[in-house]
Amino acid sequence: MRLLLISDTHLPKRARDLPAPVWDEVERADVVIHAGDWVEPPLLDELEQRSKRLIACWGNNDGDELRRRLPERADVTLEGVRFTVTHETGASGGRDARMAKLYPDTDVLVFGHSHIPWDTTAATGLRLLNPGSPTDRRRQPYCTYMTATVTEGVLTDVELHRLERGG
Repeated sequence: MRLLLISDTHLPKRARDLPAPVWDEVERADVVIHAGDWVEPPLLDELEQRSKRLIACWGNNDGDELRRRLPERADVTLEGVRFTVTHETGASGGRDARMAKLYPDTDVLVFGHSHIPWDTTAATGLRLLNPGSPTDRRRQPYCTYMTATVTEGVLTDVELHRLERGG
């Protein structure tokens, strides 16, 4: 099962649309995971139409309509791997231990908010993934997104993709 992980798209404030390579990944992915900060509903509409399956939550920049349509926290089991998708996890210091305590029944926590890519594993085995942002790099050198594979209860091939300017 091929996964696409994105967050903090901030459309249309930070970009008019997702970069073409991200749309290409949407077409290839079995599951698209979006960890919040959509800003406006049209991207949600389009991802719901174009994705084979969408797992998503709302973020702190998302208004009433997005909060009505999306949960604050999305939980799903894919090929035997338990995922939680949420937007904010607090400060980076102590994040792994804090999140492992908060999500003891989760194998993979996908989050956003910081726009800073993150891939660590807590002492408990919880994998924490932040794909960064495909549209707003902030102080990062590149806009980013992640892909991964889940097969028979194992998450593999987690890859951070950098987007060149212009997508």
